[in-house]
Amino acid sequence: MTTMRDLIVGPDTPTPPYPILVEGTVVEGFGRGGKQLGIPTANLPSSVVDQALENIPIGVYYGWAQVQDDIVRPMVMSLGWNPYFKNEKRSGEVHIIHEFKEDFYGNNMKVAILAYIRAEKDYTSLEALVEDIQCDIRAAQESLKRAEYAAVQNSSFFNQA
Repeated sequence: MTTMRDLIVGPDTPTPPYPILVEGTVVEGFGRGGKQLGIPTANLPSSVVDQALENIPIGVYYGWAQVQDDIVRPMVMSLGWNPYFKNEKRSGEVHIIHEFKEDFYGNNMKVAILAYIRAEKDYTSLEALVEDIQCDIRAAQESLKRAEYAAVQNSSFFNQA
């Protein structure tokens, strides 16, 4: 089954409440993003999820992320309960669209959330979940090419010393 969705998501320019800018230390999650799904995630600390992100709907978002002083890269973020895995705690899991050679637990991560992609879903199979995440990644990559979204990559939020 192939999931068909629009590749451009969100308005032509980020509109309030976006961008939402958060940062925190990457914490260990459930260990299934990279291992089970083949889509590694960097998890935001619960303090960021519980406070800075408490007023936005659960679901999937896109934007930009930076770990330590690395370059700013596109990302998709799942904010929610991950019903397929039956989480008991809301989490913020960021997939930076890049293949990293090592984990970066304990490093600082900055995230600029620019738009909502879709609501959180429950899935009947792991394959369906992975397929939908791949669609989210493609939508993020295409949506971030628009000038107003691309400009955030070079914003002062990421370029602070």
